[in-house]
Amino acid sequence: MRFTKVIPGFLIMLSACGLSQPTVAQTAALKRTIIAASTVLDGKGHVLHNTRIVIEGAKIVAIDPKAGPVDYDLRGLSVLPGWIDAHVHVTWSFGPDGKNGGAGRTTQEAAYAAATNAWVTLMAGFTTIQSVGSPTDVPLRDAIAKGLLPGPRILTAIEPLTGRGERTGTPAEIRAFIRKQKEAGADLIKIFASQSIRQGGAMTLSQEQLHAACDEAKKLGLRTLVHAYKEAVRAATIAGCTEVEHGTMATDDDLKLMAEKGTYLDPQAGLVIENYLLNKDKYLGTPGYTEEGFVAMQRVLSLNHELVQRASKTKGLKIVFGTDAVAGAHGRNAEEFIDRVRDGSVDPLTAMVSANSLGAEAMGLSDQIGSIAPGLQADIIALDGDPLKDITAVRHVVFVMKAGMVYKNLARGATH
Repeated sequence: MRFTKVIPGFLIMLSACGLSQPTVAQTAALKRTIIAASTVLDGKGHVLHNTRIVIEGAKIVAIDPKAGPVDYDLRGLSVLPGWIDAHVHVTWSFGPDGKNGGAGRTTQEAAYAAATNAWVTLMAGFTTIQSVGSPTDVPLRDAIAKGLLPGPRILTAIEPLTGRGERTGTPAEIRAFIRKQKEAGADLIKIFASQSIRQGGAMTLSQEQLHAACDEAKKLGLRTLVHAYKEAVRAATIAGCTEVEHGTMATDDDLKLMAEKGTYLDPQAGLVIENYLLNKDKYLGTPGYTEEGFVAMQRVLSLNHELVQRASKTKGLKIVFGTDAVAGAHGRNAEEFIDRVRDGSVDPLTAMVSANSLGAEAMGLSDQIGSIAPGLQADIIALDGDPLKDITAVRHVVFVMKAGMVYKNLARGATH
């Protein structure tokens, strides 16, 4: 497969970026750490007060208000599980010319940029991300997992299935493609069932093709994330796919069907389009980005707000948190919370849960991450402010722990 030729050199470069980093096993092995907190959002919608979190090695072992001695005093801050971003493109960066470099760059400069993207995302409070997908995600994922680089744990789709109508292949050929992704180490499968919204969002896979892709993935134990607009939302739901990305112009009936089938929805309320508009000069003229496309994005922004509002009112619909962060947005992922609450009328606590326990559930990782509870990974962040009263507090992450290792511990007010 084409990506096997570029991975080794990219991995060497990424590893070189982190030679001075101690491994997680070396740093956190069985060390006992106690955090004191006056306010804890547990990730499942509950708020705990005046308690302490006991950590041994990489995991939380107890919630005990009497535990001591305290290693980190986070009283006066809002403590919560590390956030989960269900949709990013962590290796996307701007090239030396300042223009969008896209997903396929394998230069030394691109490797360092990818490592930087991972770092700033972790510093923003995101301890787990789903990068969907580029083959260059693989060495970054593996380097972080081995402790060679600091960053969020990464799940990747590697190479996406891009719908091109009949040219995509027969159902049998699509199934073979899915198996190749599994063999290459994919954590999940990304499927483009629609054009970009910049191009109108028309459906690019048939119902039969979508069914083949999602059914084969399910047989292999892999989840499927489907880039879908308009009628493709219903098609992906009927095909038994795991999660719909974007979902713009889905009808109320489509949303109700998703709720009935247990299909997750990952809409974007603002960050991705706001980032494109903010960095228009860096994207315009690169593949897929035209003046007409930017006009379309400006128009779609209000449609996305409206979708999030309708989706939030759909009983039983599971809405996860994903940003579609590309070049220019890495490290600013939390702005999507503000968009959802301000423009999508999402309840702040619901917004937090979407990036905690619900995000973990959608990834099949509820027994590992997403909540502050005994037995789970010690992914813990703290905000200087209360996001339930002022959602802009998500911009002020002053403490970041991932798997028991502290990566950030700033004085109060340091991020303001």
